[in-house]
Order: sequence, then C-alpha cells, then structure tokens
Amino acid sequence: MKHVKFIVFLCILTFTVSCGQQSKYVQYKVKEGETMSGIAQRFNMNTKDLLRLNPDVGSNPAVNSVIVIPNKKIKATSSTKDKTVEDVATGVKDKEATLKEKKEELIDELKKNFVVYEVKKGDTFYSLTRFYNVTQEELKTLNPVLSEGLKVGQIIKIKAIEEGEVVIENNIYEDVIDSKIHLKAALLLPFRADEYRSSTSKDIFQKSKLADMVTDFYLGAQIAVDSLRSQGVNIELNVFDTGSNSTKIKTILSENNLNKNDVVIGPLYSEEAELVANRLNVPVVFPFYSTKQSKFTASKLIKTSPEKKVFRDELVTYIKDNFTTGNLILVGDGEYESNISNAAIKQSLQSHDSITVVHVLKPSKGYIAKNRFLEILKPNQNNWVVLTSDNTILVAGAINSLISLPDNTNVQLFTYNKGDAFDKIANLKLAKVNLTYVSDEYVSEASISTQQFNNQYSRKNNALPSFSATKGFDITYDVLIRLASGDDLKDTFKEGASFRIESKFDYTDKSGGVTENKGLFIVKYNNDLSLTRLK
Repeated sequence: MKHVKFIVFLCILTFTVSCGQQSKYVQYKVKEGETMSGIAQRFNMNTKDLLRLNPDVGSNPAVNSVIVIPNKKIKATSSTKDKTVEDVATGVKDKEATLKEKKEELIDELKKNFVVYEVKKGDTFYSLTRFYNVTQEELKTLNPVLSEGLKVGQIIKIKAIEEGEVVIENNIYEDVIDSKIHLKAALLLPFRADEYRSSTSKDIFQKSKLADMVTDFYLGAQIAVDSLRSQGVNIELNVFDTGSNSTKIKTILSENNLNKNDVVIGPLYSEEAELVANRLNVPVVFPFYSTKQSKFTASKLIKTSPEKKVFRDELVTYIKDNFTTGNLILVGDGEYESNISNAAIKQSLQSHDSITVVHVLKPSKGYIAKNRFLEILKPNQNNWVVLTSDNTILVAGAINSLISLPDNTNVQLFTYNKGDAFDKIANLKLAKVNLTYVSDEYVSEASISTQQFNNQYSRKNNALPSFSATKGFDITYDVLIRLASGDDLKDTFKEGASFRIESKFDYTDKSGGVTENKGLFIVKYNNDLSLTRLK
C-alpha cells in the first residue's frame, strides 16, 4: 500500500506547487504568443509579482506550460486581505521544500525496484539509451510521459531491477558548451609527407596500411572539429607531420610552443608520446593501443584504449553478475600466459558465492578432442565456455567441437581476446556458439548520431568511414567537447562516462598519474548474425 501511495505521489509531482492553495490560486495554461508581462496585464497584476509566484518560469513561457495566477473569484477576508506577494512567495518556498523532501523519499522508494535517473540539461534519448543499454521504446513504456519528450528535472525509471541484482550508480558525462570558449588543439600524426612526395596516391595507400590509418584518423578528427564549430565552439586546429622518427618530434617541440594548446592529440608511437608528455604541461592524448602503454609514467598522458587486463576483468565481472547455475569451463592453450590467466580467472570466479566449480581444459597433442568437452558439458543446463587464448588452432578446434553438440546441450562461448583467430572463423559458426566477447567498440547503425556522422563523412570524402576514421572522430570530439565546458579536462573525467559513435570513454587515474580509459562493451552474436550489446 505504501508503494502505491508513492506511485500516486509521482503523478502529483507533475503539478505546480500551488495545487494545495487552489482556493486562492488557480492554474493557467499559457497560449501561443503570450508572455508573462502580457498575462500579468490581462489579470491586472504586476509582472514582477507574477514572476515571483512562478520562480521556475521565464519571461517567455512555453506554449501549454502551466503557471499560477490569483483566483479572482475568491474574496479577500480580513486574514488574507493584507497578505503580500512576499508572504505568498514564502509559502510557495515552504511547499517547495516539502515537495523536495517528498521527492527524495519517492526516489528512494522507486530505487527498490527500478534503476532511477533524474533528467539533466543536455540529456537526449540517444545518450540515455547508449549509457543504460535500453531502447527508447522501453523507456517510454516505463515512463509514458516521455512521449512528450525529455524535460529537465524529470524522475524517470530506466529499467526494472531483477531479484538479487546489485545496481552500481554511474554518471553520464553531460556535454556543456561555454559560448565564450576558444580552444586550441594540436594534432601530431606520422603522415610522412616527405617520404611520399614523389609517390602516387595509389602507391601510397595500397602499400602502406599506416598511411591509410593515419589519413582516416585525421579525416574523422576534421569531422569532429567541423561538428563542434557548427555548435558554436571556436576551435583552432594545428596539424603536424611527425615523420618516421623521433628527430622530427624533437624539431616540432623546439620550433613550436605546444604549451599554448589546450590539448595535444598524438603522437602515434608510444616512445614519442612519452617524450612529448614529459616536455609539455598540457594533456597529451594517446590515440591508439600499444603493448608498451602499460609502462607509461608521464602524468599528462591520457590513454584512450583500455589495457588488455581490463578486458579480462570486465568479462570476469560480467560472469559473476550474470551466472547462476550450470557449468563453467576455461579453455586455454597450455602456454604460460594462458595458464596465468586461467589461474587468475578461476580464483576470482570461485570467490563468488554462486560459483563453486570451474573446470579447466588444456590441449593434448595440440588440440582438445570433442569427447573431452562432452565429459564436462551438461545437457539441459547453462554451459559457459571461456576461451583464454587467441591461438588459431585452439580457437578453430574448440568452435568446431562446440557447434556439433547434441541438441539438448547448449553452449555460450566467451572471450576477452577476440583477435585474428576469431576473424578467420565464419560468422555463422560464431553465432551458433553464441559468441560473447569484450570489445572497446560497438556501433548502433540505426542511431541518429551514427547516421549523421556516416552521411557527413561520406559527403566530404566520398566513402564510408573506416574504423580509424570513426576513432579519429570519437577521440577528438570527446576531448574537445569536454574542454568546451571551460573545465579542466581531467576534472571532466570525474563527472562521468561518455558514449560517442562507437567508443565509450570512462577515464580513471592510475596511481602514477597516467589517465586510462576503462570504457568497454560486452557484445553477443545473434542467430541472424546481428550483434547485441549486453553491457
């Protein structure tokens, strides 16, 4: 019954705070073209008094918005005749305080059964659906009022909480632009123009994957800058060719005061990135993954690609949160690195209350025979198999064994290292074993933002954006839109995670001061070969 009362109160919150005083004040729906001064004149009031009665309404209220006006049908008694507008305003404030307290109680009650969110300025359906991994239709089903759009201050239900589910409240970074901001950014990439001066474009891009990657990244970054400029952000972008060795980097540093920039994106190579970050006092964004990035020590460096260990930890966390009953099997290649991973994963999983047994399989004579799987797999139960190696032979052999199991034996295959070995397997086979993997990229082709980016890129470059082009856009846009708030870049990282076209940026500072991104997705193959984001 108490819960029902709170639900009823949620509806009450949508009315103005004057409802309890309807004998003296009534609601008035604003008509098209009306202003507060016009309404005040019509009801023989002072505009200032009307605004005091409606502190959340500006001089030009929206059409169909509801405001409070005095009820002219009520005659003033001796006790109310001398009441001033200030007295009324004080009463309104008291009622607002009471409503605020009730609102907090309501939120606490709703949180027992739902993930709850208060809509903030700048929120869109796209940002909410990307962050919480729900659809716009699901949001509207839980919150019918959203058919009229999102409104700042609304308390909305995101999704129901399942029994036993632990909800971790994360923040979404809110894109805010300071209209007076002027940004200056430097882009350092190895175009190697001097080397290619006498080559044709066909020779350059057919022979050099690096040239393709660097050029596409730059083109994506340009789209990001253009997009922000169209939103009113004043950006000066300076591009430097870092060539093929660190000598060129040192020349750039000596001949240009890069400290005058708000941010430096690049260089591409880890040694050069460390060199630049140690010489500058501004953030240096490292745009691609490197096996050497775990050794970074420069406090100004920002790693945009998560460490591989973070991939493994993300999968282990997902399994702990979602596995209930059934079978857990770790499959490794028997090599040192895989053995270390198996031991760490097994120990972590068995520390969880609902997981008691974790099986481990290793190759015999280079492969794992199908009958070894059948000895462990259980019919009519969940069988979760985790591949802890990217060994081509092991991956191919394991998948071939798992796609030909008896009909009553179902399997879901997991990996945190979806590398080249999986790229050689037909997607049909991956879908058949319900491959679920950790990724630092996930794109929804149906989203408006994705379509806008693809169209803008295609119009400008006569081609659809590559992975590198999209990465160039995501990194550049995310860094610059955060700086456009006028806040320190690292301070914005504390305000929450952001989702761009195919990347998630969820930054944290390591003990040494280096900032690293931990933004990852859990993605699953469907039977129709489409992909679903699970987390």
